[in-house]
Amino acid sequence: VQGSTVTLRTADGSKITARIPVGVKDGQKIRLRGKGNPGDQGAPAGDLMLTVQVGGHPVFGRDGDNLTVDLPVTFAEAALGATVSVPTLSGDPVKVKIAAGTPNGRVLRVKGRGIAAKNHTGDLLAKVSVAIPQRLSDKAREAVEVLRAEEADADPRADVFARARQG
Repeated sequence: VQGSTVTLRTADGSKITARIPVGVKDGQKIRLRGKGNPGDQGAPAGDLMLTVQVGGHPVFGRDGDNLTVDLPVTFAEAALGATVSVPTLSGDPVKVKIAAGTPNGRVLRVKGRGIAAKNHTGDLLAKVSVAIPQRLSDKAREAVEVLRAEEADADPRADVFARARQG
C-alpha cells in the first residue's frame, strides 16, 4: 500500500534491489529491465519479472483502491445516532457521523482515506457492525424489555415473507 524497497537474491546468489511502487495490487507484475538471465551468445540480459504477493492486515481489507474496515458500534449509537472514531491506515483516526436508525451492515464512506494510486486516492469504507452486549445489567435488561413492549406490533420480517411469496 505504501510502497517499499526489497532486496532479492537471484538463483546465482547475486542481490537485486527492487522498488515496489505505492498502491501495488496482489498478483501485479513488476518488470526489472536487464536483471534477468544473460541472453545466448553474449546477448544482453533479459528482464526479471516479479509477481507481488500483498500480505493481509489484521484490521483493514482492500477493495480495489478502497480500504475496508468493520466498525463496531453500540445499539444505542446505531439507534440514536453518534459521532465515532474510525481507524485509518496512517494511524490518525477520523470522526464519522452515524445517523440515527443506522442499520447493521451499512457502509460509511470516508473520502480520500484509502490507497493512493497514480491519479487518485481511494476511500475508506467503514461497515457498521452493531455490537450486541453479551451481558446486561438489570437496568439495561428493563430498558430492552420496555423497547420490546413498545415494538410488540412491529414485525421486521414481514417484508421478507411478502417478497418470498412473490418470488
